[in-house]
Amino acid sequence: MTQSNLAAVSSTMDQSATAADAATAAVSFRHAQSLIELRDLTKTYHSDGLAVEILHGITLKIYEGEFIAIMGQSGSGKTTLMNILGCLDRPSTGTYLFAGHDVSGLGPDDLALLRRNIFGFVFQRYNLIATETATENVEIPAIYAGMSRRERIKRAQDLLCTLGLDDRLDYRPTQLSGGQQQRVSIARALMNGGRVILADEPTGALDSTSGAEVLQLLGDLHRRGHTVILITHNAAIANQAERILEIKDGVIVSDSGHVPRQVSATALPTVTSEDSSPARDIHLLPDVLEAIGMAMRSLRMNVFRTVLTLLGIIIGVGAVVAMLALGDGSKQAVLARMESMGTDLLLVRPGAPGVRGAGDLATLVREDADALAELPNVLYAVPDLGGAVTLRVGDNDYQSNATSTTADYIKARNWPVARGAFFSDDDVDSYAPVVVLGQTVLKNIFPGGTDPLGSYLVINNIPFQVIGVLSPKGATSSGNDMDDAVFVPLTTARMRLFGKRYIRGITVQVADVAKIDETESAIKTLLMKRHLKLDFQIRNMASLLESATETQNTLTVLLSSIAAISLLVGGIGVMNIMLVSVMERTREIGIRMATGAQMLHILLQFITEALIVCSVGGVAGVVCGLAGAWIASRFGSPVVYSLPPVLLAFGSAFAVGLLFGYLPARRAAKLDPVIALAAE
Repeated sequence: MTQSNLAAVSSTMDQSATAADAATAAVSFRHAQSLIELRDLTKTYHSDGLAVEILHGITLKIYEGEFIAIMGQSGSGKTTLMNILGCLDRPSTGTYLFAGHDVSGLGPDDLALLRRNIFGFVFQRYNLIATETATENVEIPAIYAGMSRRERIKRAQDLLCTLGLDDRLDYRPTQLSGGQQQRVSIARALMNGGRVILADEPTGALDSTSGAEVLQLLGDLHRRGHTVILITHNAAIANQAERILEIKDGVIVSDSGHVPRQVSATALPTVTSEDSSPARDIHLLPDVLEAIGMAMRSLRMNVFRTVLTLLGIIIGVGAVVAMLALGDGSKQAVLARMESMGTDLLLVRPGAPGVRGAGDLATLVREDADALAELPNVLYAVPDLGGAVTLRVGDNDYQSNATSTTADYIKARNWPVARGAFFSDDDVDSYAPVVVLGQTVLKNIFPGGTDPLGSYLVINNIPFQVIGVLSPKGATSSGNDMDDAVFVPLTTARMRLFGKRYIRGITVQVADVAKIDETESAIKTLLMKRHLKLDFQIRNMASLLESATETQNTLTVLLSSIAAISLLVGGIGVMNIMLVSVMERTREIGIRMATGAQMLHILLQFITEALIVCSVGGVAGVVCGLAGAWIASRFGSPVVYSLPPVLLAFGSAFAVGLLFGYLPARRAAKLDPVIALAAE
């Protein structure tokens, strides 16, 4: 690598110093003052109840702009010391002063700010994120610094180009050689300025040529004013530094001493509890947008697993939407049948409440209906008598039902005439042998569209003249076809068809439904006075409608609950996959933390992944659920499409993503950076 390239790197870095200064609000450099000071620092690890002390009372001063090598064999504690120096780990005891301020007791997010704005890490194993391109890997520290996308991409590409990787900008780590990966790592360390470069065995995995280039670059950064801390076990490499520390068994055994030199006059703000507060450094909207982008890239890299996770949500949401559509459709169908009978009606039937076969009891007469018609709030009180009959036209016989009533029947039942007319009061008073047909009877007795008006119809061997045809009415709530009937005057039927004086019931239509309960009480009182006993029953159609509505609502809730179980199972699947994802990406989490990600950043990233999966699954589930309901409607099932169930199902999917994504995300956010970086 040429000196001009190295100078370009430093120039690019120096140009962003002002932006880094403004974002840092963390430390200050002062001429002739130590930048880092450790006092009696120790580090103890606990494993299986045993305490193992790695560092024993380290006391050390590192000055701004030094190039210092910490040399020691494997297990000597040099990497542990580097982790503490870079705020990846905390000392067990002792004091760590950075620019004169004690940082040993700072919280995770405060340490993340220092790592992001001050430190740049160059690892032996490069620690690049495999799913990201070279440019995207270099961008990471700037993402957490709140730099705009356009600005950070340009800066990352400039750094990579000056490091000789201009033709590898969009390559992933697996497509790069070891030396190229290490250059990407160095570019990442310089992304936010890299005031202090911590290089842990940076040449350990490189060939001699690539290793020499890396050391040359580190030396040039030192000459440009960076503080470079090199961790190595190789004396030849350590000799490249101006100061050499040797560490053995957790103790510094030799120190070549500080070499005084002129340092930068650039001053950075000092650490204060207010300035280093994590809450001030979170850019909510940009962070959320970045989290969405990172989540999408991660999900694309595991397409098969993502699809399997989506299936659980799709099935759950689809089942909820389809079940609610079918449930609402069934409810509407039942209520429509009941409403077709009239919701402003009171049906009076013979026999005491609870008596079986009440319709055959002789307790109600027409005079009862006339008396009820005089009550307040009663529009009509219509008596009726009916039974099974045989109908005949020519050689065509048909079994049906005959209902004998008065002229007000179609008014009380809100049942208009389609053709002809209904019989009048005069027809009732004169015992006229006339008949009005229901639609089902018409189709069976007069097939082929024959006009029945004026024709004669034989009912139980008695001829009746057809004077009208009623409009279609449909089925009752119990499924009986109301159109399968003929209607004749009450007087005519009592004398010529049934030979009975008593009636089957009285249909009472009220004027004000709000007073229907008062009217029901008045009817009961009047009939008790007339009959001197309770030998009748009153059925309130409005109350029946309410009961039917409650029943249907209960069934809908039951169906939805069953469907919601599948959504819950899908949510558990999301949590499972997210937990697996956290385990698989532990090192990635460590890398992000090392480059400045705070707990909220990690939390946002993994919750966002769960929410994206559940949102996409929710949309697909809604589409599948509506399609399933449509298919069911093609086979005759009643279906009602409405927005609230769709919003409910999608909202539930979103809530499931938030609920079941939080636990894995929280687990990821609480990982220790050092442990995460060491994960395989």
